[in-house]
Amino acid sequence: MLQVNFIRENFDQAVEGLQKRFFAEPKERLQKVLDLDKERKETQLQRDQLQAESNSISKQIGLLMREGKKDEAETIKKRTAEIKSQIKSLEEKYGEIEEALKQLLYTIPNVPHASVKAGKSADDNEVVLEHGEAPTLYEGKQAHWDLIKKHDIIDFELGNKITGAGFPIYKGKGARLQRALVNFFLDEATKHGYNEVQPPILINEESGYGTGQLPDKEGQMYHITHDDLFLIPTAEVPITNMYRDVMLKASNLPIKNTAFTPCFRREAGSWGAHVRGLNRLHQFDKVELVQITHPDKSYETLEDMSTYVQELLKKLGLQYRVLRLCGGDTGFTSALTYDMEVYSAAQEMWLEVSSVSNFETYQANRLKLRFKDDDKKTTLAHTLNGSALALPRIVAAILENNQTEKGIKMPEVLVPYLGFEWID
Repeated sequence: MLQVNFIRENFDQAVEGLQKRFFAEPKERLQKVLDLDKERKETQLQRDQLQAESNSISKQIGLLMREGKKDEAETIKKRTAEIKSQIKSLEEKYGEIEEALKQLLYTIPNVPHASVKAGKSADDNEVVLEHGEAPTLYEGKQAHWDLIKKHDIIDFELGNKITGAGFPIYKGKGARLQRALVNFFLDEATKHGYNEVQPPILINEESGYGTGQLPDKEGQMYHITHDDLFLIPTAEVPITNMYRDVMLKASNLPIKNTAFTPCFRREAGSWGAHVRGLNRLHQFDKVELVQITHPDKSYETLEDMSTYVQELLKKLGLQYRVLRLCGGDTGFTSALTYDMEVYSAAQEMWLEVSSVSNFETYQANRLKLRFKDDDKKTTLAHTLNGSALALPRIVAAILENNQTEKGIKMPEVLVPYLGFEWID
């Protein structure tokens, strides 16, 4: 969440940034934050003044008792009781104000980076670059939902029988392709200095609030009500929460972690080409990258992470483009996000396969994720994450873009992991 000091010191900038998101009543809501903070400080000051008076009276009572002036001491004690009652009331009021302030801050998204342009939807996103050319396919080209049936490698009907729509079963070479991609992505990440971790796929409510999935995306997550736990929508959540309430040293930065996990999202969408087949699932596999950096390095890190994801797509031989998301399409917690999309030659449309985001201090403020520099100054770290990569649409693009009349040719970089060159 936003820091109150940031809002106070950069009020106009914050309002202007939230307007890029078309966030409702930014000026009024940010002013409410400052009003609550002022009331909180005034309440704290009153409490501190009364506590100081109480301490002074206690010393006075002790002195009177030592001087044998018991009656005077008893008279003063009555004021002490009044003060204690007032302090209790002020502490309760302070707690209520602080909770109201926190809940209000939870509803305000991150302020976009200066380079983010105003916009309401994905239609307003900027294409930063495009790489590669669409393959020329044979006349009988098929979309991946037809190819998977033809080659019997993914079964949606069977998954629907066992669980429901959006939970496919991968079979034979389809399952091996999944495993090959996961291993390839993890090997590449560890080669580039990321530490592999295997986090839980269930999180508690505190973790959801820590990285900003709660309360913003509560309806998109699967909730296990009996245990009050949530299935993760991305490995970003458990990995980043590893550092909740942690004080790091500047020398620890950057911290680079990667993980493979299944991911679960309730979002569905209406029927159509953009959600058909592997284009949108309730359960899918993903390799995630998470970095914790010094604030001075975070945007350099964001560019590095974007370049890294692009290199993966080049090695897979996929045409791709990079988008800088507009304010309205940028995630609630992000200051700047790049989306990587691959071109699906059979569907003749772009498919998002990765988002790389810089959250600046937004998550760190919720997490109380800080570090001490050489001067022993305590500073909030910056957090970043990126998909490297999400598998379903990568699989869809590989199947569609590499199809031939003979079969589907696998990317050369995956063959050592697969043990075969063709799906036929």
